[in-house]
Formats: sequence, structure tokens, C-alpha cells
Amino acid sequence: MKALAAGIGVVFLSPILIAGTGMMMASSADAVQSSGSFSSCLTDIDTDKVAEQVTKILDGASGKNVHIKGLDLPAEQVPNAQTIVAAGLSLDVPKKGQIVALATAMQESRLRNLNYGDRDSLGLFQQRPSQGWGSAQQIRDPVYASEQFYKHLLKVDGWQQMTVTQAAQAVQKSGLPDAYAQWENLATALQDAIAKTFPGGGNDADGKDADQGKKPSTSTTGCAPGQDGSGFGRIPEGSVPKGYAIPKDADPKARKAIEWAMHQLGTLYQWGGSCTNSHGPDPMGRCDCSSLMQQAYAHVGVTLTRTTYTQVNEGKAVSPAQLQPGDLIFSRGSAARPEHVGMYMGEGLVIEAPRTAKPVRITPIKDWTILAARRVL
Repeated sequence: MKALAAGIGVVFLSPILIAGTGMMMASSADAVQSSGSFSSCLTDIDTDKVAEQVTKILDGASGKNVHIKGLDLPAEQVPNAQTIVAAGLSLDVPKKGQIVALATAMQESRLRNLNYGDRDSLGLFQQRPSQGWGSAQQIRDPVYASEQFYKHLLKVDGWQQMTVTQAAQAVQKSGLPDAYAQWENLATALQDAIAKTFPGGGNDADGKDADQGKKPSTSTTGCAPGQDGSGFGRIPEGSVPKGYAIPKDADPKARKAIEWAMHQLGTLYQWGGSCTNSHGPDPMGRCDCSSLMQQAYAHVGVTLTRTTYTQVNEGKAVSPAQLQPGDLIFSRGSAARPEHVGMYMGEGLVIEAPRTAKPVRITPIKDWTILAARRVL
């Protein structure tokens, strides 16, 4: 498989290297200039359509009649995506890692092998010779660049529990850390389509339950305006913001768990509290962040472990761009060992037991730095 990845890199690198510098600079400038802002949410990706169009390119189509949302130059971009996936497969990188790599390359270069960038940044991932990524010639080799990205990703502690954008940022350390999220759905569709063209490439079990590539529901956060909770304005502690209602499409158990948690609003936080009688006289009956989650779900017949450290392993991982009411979101500390947990309520809001001397409250998700998210239903 290593030879396969290298072969693909040679085949598709050569035309790019011999292209006229002026033409390459013009197309590169467009990508770099637009990389600082979200071009679109790209949440309505048709995976089957992407697979059909990708197959045309890989079968030798010119790209003139190939249309893939988010790809302006598919004849150049799809072969580069193929190289990234092939390199991941050759290194036994799980499906999620390949999606992280594709999303990163989409953000950094729009999947083009750029011959310049910010300062001395080059190539698909805009890696810098001055930062130890390799020589300029090496970085311009898509196979080498892809392998270097994966090697750095695999060294990140807990990367598989991170969101795609967090894992990408852990490697890239970008000045725009949230920008990778916009490419997750397209990256997922590309990985699905391309991996199937390799022997055994479509059998990666780690993607079966990850909800990757699903069209987000109306209650997702994503990059859509108005879904970060900011529309509710300032929310008085312990109160329900005016106009909020649990989304109608929420899972019935999630709805009941949210309702139970909302009945604890205004009760004071107690570290180590059981959350079994938050309105009672005994402080140890009050809630801390993880006992609030545990008891909310206990009241709908779902058993959760007691601490934030263990709840981060409950259920299955989901992307913050695909949150549904009832999902647990984690912050502070690290993705592998977070120190705080809250419950997503839909409409860009989170219910939490924040810290000592603060009451159970509802906060906008824009105030959260999400390290991980888990769906326990």
C-alpha cells in the first residue's frame, strides 16, 4: 500500500510541478485569499453524488463536466484527495484521521499543491520548512506531506476523541482554529468515495458509529448563524431564556432528560454532590456538573457513570457540528480528560452546573470551548 500511495503521488504531482508559475500563482492566490473565512456551511452534501463525480475524475474525466460542491477545480483536487486517503490507508490511519487530513487540506490549500503561502508555507497542508516539516521540495510532494501530517496527528494524545476541527488544529496550530469545521461533511464524502476504490479501503469500522457525513438536524450548531445561542441575548442565571422550547424533533428520552435538568435550575453547585435532592437542605444532595448529567438520564432509564472523566467515554462520539438535544459536551482540561460537562438543549443552548457558588444555569454554546461531544442514546 505504501508503494501505491507513492505511485499516486508521482502520477499526479508531475503535471502540477511542470505547470507555468504564473498560472499556479493565480490559482493559489484565490485559495489563500479565501482561506480566512467560511465560504459556506456545506451541510447538504449528497454523498452518492460526490461518489459519482469522484469516480468520473478517477476514471480520467477532464473535470469540465464534473461538479462537486466545494471543489472549484475537481480535476486537480480529487487526485490530491486520493493521495491523502491512500497515504492514510498505507499508514493504517483510521477513517476519522483521513477525514481530519482532508478537511485540513481543504482549509489550508483547497486541496491544491500550492507553491507558496503564508511566510514559507507550502503544499497541500501549508507546512513550513522553517518549522521542521521538511525541505521545500519534500513538502511539495503530496505523499510526503500527507504522511507527515498523519505522523504528527498520531502523536496527538486523545485525537480520536476530539472533533475533526480540534484534531486538525492540534496539528496545524492555525490562527483560525474553527475554520476546519466547515469542510467536515465534504471531507467525509470524499473519504467514503475514494476509500472504496482501494482494496479493503471501505471497511474501516471506526466510522460506522461516528455519525460522520450525516446531514445535520435543524438543531445543530455547525457554522449556521443563530445556532450558537447568541440570539437569546443575556440569560439570567437560573432562568429559561424567553422563546426557548425543546426542539420538537428531540429524542423523547432526551426531551425528558432536559426537562428534568431544567427543574434543577437555580440550585447551587456542590462539588461531589449527588444531585438526588438539589432543592433540599443537605448540600450533598445538590448537583455538580457530572451528577446533573447522571441523574437527568437516570430519570429516563439511562445509566451513566459518575464523573466527567468517565462520561467522556459513554455512548458514541459526535461532531459539535452535528449536535442533537441531549448530547453531552465537554470542556476544560483535555479531550481525553475533560473537567466539565453540560447537556446540549438545542437552539444553541447548554444546561450545566458550572462551579462552586454558581447555580445550575443555561448558557449559549458560543461560550463553550468544546473538547468532545458524546451521544448517549
